[in-house]
Amino acid sequence: MSTVVEKLLDETGRRLLLELQQNARLSYRELGKRVGLSLPAVADRIHKMEEAGIITGYHATVNLANVGLPVLAVIHLESIGGQSCTYTVSEVSKIPEVLECYRVTGNDSIIVQVAATSVDHLTRVIDQLSVYGVPATSLVRSNPFKRHAIPHESLEHTGLGQDRAP
Repeated sequence: MSTVVEKLLDETGRRLLLELQQNARLSYRELGKRVGLSLPAVADRIHKMEEAGIITGYHATVNLANVGLPVLAVIHLESIGGQSCTYTVSEVSKIPEVLECYRVTGNDSIIVQVAATSVDHLTRVIDQLSVYGVPATSLVRSNPFKRHAIPHESLEHTGLGQDRAP
């Protein structure tokens, strides 16, 4: 880990990152109150975290069912038929129902998360994906736990921003 990242993720930086992950719409003034920094210091830290690639974006969380996409599925593509993963990911990303795509190790080559309007709609998406590998589909019944932020304790365990013995 670079020393720039280590400096940015000191105790205050980790607290700032946690606050942003929990609510990215907080004003710099409010963030400053919560982490003990002035408004210019908060703005500078956030800008540096963005430049360092620690913060890569700000997003709204959407309730899929409320926008007409109540069927959520995870689809494992077992083999990609001699096609490269790069090509397959490029093609899969063009399918509008695909929300996320992961290249993985193990029996599967690629795992995609898909949102659909109905089971029939999901079936059509699975048919599209089957061109790129043998699909194995799991319907998501519920999401009882969703972590929206990397816990402060997890960042502490990386050793970032902590004094190290010479």
